[in-house]
Amino acid sequence: MTESRPLKLLLSDFALRTWGARIKAADAGLSLVTAEDALTADGPSAIDIAFMTREVTGRSSKDNPTPELSGFETVLRKSPGLKWLQIHPAGAERPIYRELRGRGVKVTTASGATAVTVAHSTLGALIALNRRLPLLADAQRRHAWEPRLGERAPRDLKGQCAVIVGLGPIGRNIAGLLKMLGMKVIGARRGAEPVEPCDRTIVYDRLIDALPEADWLILCCPASPATRGIANATAIAAMPAGSHFINVARGEIAVEKDVIAALQSGHLAGAYLDVFEREPLDAASPLWDMANVIVSPHTASHSLGQNEAIFDIFLDNLARWRSGAKLRNDVDDLG
Repeated sequence: MTESRPLKLLLSDFALRTWGARIKAADAGLSLVTAEDALTADGPSAIDIAFMTREVTGRSSKDNPTPELSGFETVLRKSPGLKWLQIHPAGAERPIYRELRGRGVKVTTASGATAVTVAHSTLGALIALNRRLPLLADAQRRHAWEPRLGERAPRDLKGQCAVIVGLGPIGRNIAGLLKMLGMKVIGARRGAEPVEPCDRTIVYDRLIDALPEADWLILCCPASPATRGIANATAIAAMPAGSHFINVARGEIAVEKDVIAALQSGHLAGAYLDVFEREPLDAASPLWDMANVIVSPHTASHSLGQNEAIFDIFLDNLARWRSGAKLRNDVDDLG
């Protein structure tokens, strides 16, 4: 794309210090502007494109915006010429993203950058719950010798069934790992077309039909009208007694009080929860003290290599933007 002036790229001060030299090396025609500096300027900002990285949003939630996020969003809103925003997560549910798309701004995600990490977190949690590691850790804290024998012994994972809701890069990676364990996998998504390596694929609104088979219900889908509240009391009741629940999607995909009730009653034998309806999780939540629950502070995707993987997607999209090519992970292409 030919510009009469250098394109202005908005990024955080941290991103400038971390990647500024490499961004300029990749595209010398860019002018780099930090949100911190743009906030101090009066009037509209002449920002053309923006890169919103994890440190801008990392400690915020929809109920708890941080100054870093609020400041960045303020600059985006006062940039009438903004044409493209690259974000770090795989999903684009924040209201600001919908607002910008309504203005005609392209929004692209980093879908795929964290798929392996989240899949590994899910696999680790699944094995830990199945092998009763949280209960063993609880016994250790109590100095109690409680071997898992007889009826307390864990079931073999081979032959168990996992229903995975969401078959993007994360869901497909999870499915592949579970198939390697000899598990049956049913995938739920917007369409029922077959998806490797799932044994069967169903649409979201037929999820209830598959849940009687579900030893594990795993949520890794975007938040949408079709998925919000999909893991509710009715869905959980349809699962076998003693089944397990994993949520690495968004807190609003599950009805938290229904999950808590099923854990308290024993209908759910355990859960790995990386996301919650309100974050941070309230200190008074009973989830903290349940020995069969792994509480993870929205950190299933975190790894030392994550930021570099997201940065690589941004650089690729920057080159595509300059050439007028199709952008990777354009939210508008996802429907």
